[in-house]
Amino acid sequence: MARDFYSILGVPKSASADDIKKAFRKAAQKHHPDVSKAPDAAAKFKELNDAYQVLSDTEQRARYDRFGEAGVGGGAGGPGAGGRGGFPGGAGGGFAGGFPGGGDFGSVEDLFEGFFGGAARGARRTGPPPGDDLRFDMKVSFAESIRGGTREVNLDMRVACETCSGSGAAKGSGTKSCDGCGGRGEVRTVRQTLLGQMAVSAPCAKCAGEGKIIEKQCTACRGEGRFNGSKRLRVDIPPGVDDGTQIRLSGQGEAGRRGGPAGSLYVVVTVEEHPQLVRDGIDLLTEIPLSISQAALGARVLIPTAEGEEEMEIKPGTQPGAEIRLKGRGAPNVRRPSQRGDLRIVIAVEVPKKLSKEQREALERFAKASGEERN
Repeated sequence: MARDFYSILGVPKSASADDIKKAFRKAAQKHHPDVSKAPDAAAKFKELNDAYQVLSDTEQRARYDRFGEAGVGGGAGGPGAGGRGGFPGGAGGGFAGGFPGGGDFGSVEDLFEGFFGGAARGARRTGPPPGDDLRFDMKVSFAESIRGGTREVNLDMRVACETCSGSGAAKGSGTKSCDGCGGRGEVRTVRQTLLGQMAVSAPCAKCAGEGKIIEKQCTACRGEGRFNGSKRLRVDIPPGVDDGTQIRLSGQGEAGRRGGPAGSLYVVVTVEEHPQLVRDGIDLLTEIPLSISQAALGARVLIPTAEGEEEMEIKPGTQPGAEIRLKGRGAPNVRRPSQRGDLRIVIAVEVPKKLSKEQREALERFAKASGEERN
């Protein structure tokens, strides 16, 4: 079940960054395993940490508000398993990967370093930042959702500069170690905290935390290594996609700054409704109307299937509400396309509201033959 990070920290969705920080600090002081003796202290603290790592990061918080925990790597070890901005598959930031010291949690001092330094020791990554993940909404027909297919799409995004191959450096130039941080991407200072003096880290302002600076900038992209452009992509739609299915195209998002890795593209599928078929997991449901005579005597009728209409035999004496199941005629399992659900056909017997003279006489003869008395 997806977790509500706002409820975990005890703040409303409208909470400011400062409110979130204060709420986490207060709760962390109470539940940190070094302080609390409760048996669930470690689990509670980890949950608080997971929530704080998402809500304290502007990009991850925006994606969480939009996609829920699934958009920030939930279910795969918490936010630390998410990529930049929280989608699964990249390297996490903040406290991801645990606190210093080799255990799941560091000391209370490590906790406060996270507040004042911006990240735990050992968790900061230097080098060019990755590009943003992107979302693209794609509408597919019901038939496409069953059989799969391929689409070509054009997307506006930041793409790598061809002149400098995305490095941001002019031809013949390159990068050098930042003299502001010695190539570490961060600077350490001593600050006074509630627990005394502590050495804390912050991103280097000179190199923006990358550890390197460009000697001479590329004039085409002004040293960014990317610019606004467009990209044409092929999207493979797997058989069995359903409403809300997300297809991740790793490395097909926006180009990273100065040679940083590209983000991912998330294609979110919307399936058009079928006039007669409804999805129920990997099963398909439909309702077939029969007349009284068809249900009693049997008949051959047309039924809708994922592949089109087919003729099916209705056995004599079929009852209203009966369900006929055609094995393996449903939707494919999107993770295992060779596995298909069933087509479930529910019988609806229609009773005529008006009868002709001949129909009424025929039914009266039927009632008499059945031993039914009519007043």
